[in-house]
Amino acid sequence: FEAEETIVSAEASGRILSLNIEEGDEIPAGKTLGVIDTMQLHLQKLQLLKNAESIDFQRPDILKQLSSIETRIAQAETDRLRFEKLVAQDAANRKDLDDITTRINDLKAQKAALNTSLEKTGQSLSRQSEGVRIQVLQIDDKLSKCRISAPCGGTILAKYMREGEYAAPGKPIFKTADLSRMYLRAYFAYNQLANLKIGSTVKVFADDADGGYIEYQGVVTWISAQAEFTPKTVQTKDERQNLVYAVKILVNNDGKIKRGMYGEVRIEN
Repeated sequence: FEAEETIVSAEASGRILSLNIEEGDEIPAGKTLGVIDTMQLHLQKLQLLKNAESIDFQRPDILKQLSSIETRIAQAETDRLRFEKLVAQDAANRKDLDDITTRINDLKAQKAALNTSLEKTGQSLSRQSEGVRIQVLQIDDKLSKCRISAPCGGTILAKYMREGEYAAPGKPIFKTADLSRMYLRAYFAYNQLANLKIGSTVKVFADDADGGYIEYQGVVTWISAQAEFTPKTVQTKDERQNLVYAVKILVNNDGKIKRGMYGEVRIEN
């Protein structure tokens, strides 16, 4: 019998600050079991957040900066209306009216140019802010990888590192396996494969403490496509076959099956 083992490796570099596991512990999937030092990443994130605040502080208030020139345009428009009445009454020079009209056009052109400039500045700052936001997300991703957890629940089989040791990406930290689902690796002769297919139900027998057998129901999950020589460790009551096919059979374990135990299989017709 064997179990599907998972080796959990570090995803970040740094000293292991905590690792609350021991061999034999039952662990749930996704639970934080330990932490790798995150101080430098935390400081980088704080710096990026301060940069984001600085960028937002530089963002121009378009309405406020345009209000001054809009006030001048409004005053000039009032002056033009007044001069139009005076010109109509021959009480003012038409050139003065033309000068006011020219001044209004110049002010409107200045407003349009200033508005365009402020919008471009705002867009540039928005792009900078977005870049900082992406960097913060990258730091958050790195911080999440400093948390040590198992992708699937199971039992701790081996612990390779301890608190205080230096972790590096890809360096194994511990090994786990779900012992509630065991696999019996059995070997069948060619003429026996006709009665087997993926999903087939078979009877599996494991040794008990009294010299008898404990019966389980198993399901075939894998059949090798290539024949191989019979392993020396395989013991059957029938005469050995020179070439056999490996088969994996899933068995729900009640706790009595241990890794490395031998088992037997009976094909149900």
